[in-house]
Amino acid sequence: MERRDYLLREIEKIGMVLQAILNRLTGKGGNFPITLESSFEATSELLLSDADFDLNGFLAMDEPASEDYLARFKGMNTTNLEQLAEILFQLGKNEESDKKSVLLTKSIQLFELSESIDKTYSIERESKIREIKSFL
Repeated sequence: MERRDYLLREIEKIGMVLQAILNRLTGKGGNFPITLESSFEATSELLLSDADFDLNGFLAMDEPASEDYLARFKGMNTTNLEQLAEILFQLGKNEESDKKSVLLTKSIQLFELSESIDKTYSIERESKIREIKSFL
């Protein structure tokens, strides 16, 4: 029972961090959007400080290493994976540097991982993958 409560708290904690970042990137929820110049750095710092998630390290990993890294996070469910994928998409679609391709590719990887874990087909997820591919 205590282990289940711990897992639920971790899922909720990571979900709240991801949602807060997403709100800041999109300007939703009454938050002012993060400026384009500082969005990656601010997101990276928030993920590291609030969720102990190393975004720079994650982006440098190949696909199997990325999946292993994500598996170590007890609070990473399909909803949180999709929120992280959306964050990477928001960062990548506005990026001008060579980081754009990495961010968008990782976003697709996360949506596809979520799809493989989730037993329910999601048309929204499929349309999001197509949308991201249009930016590549």
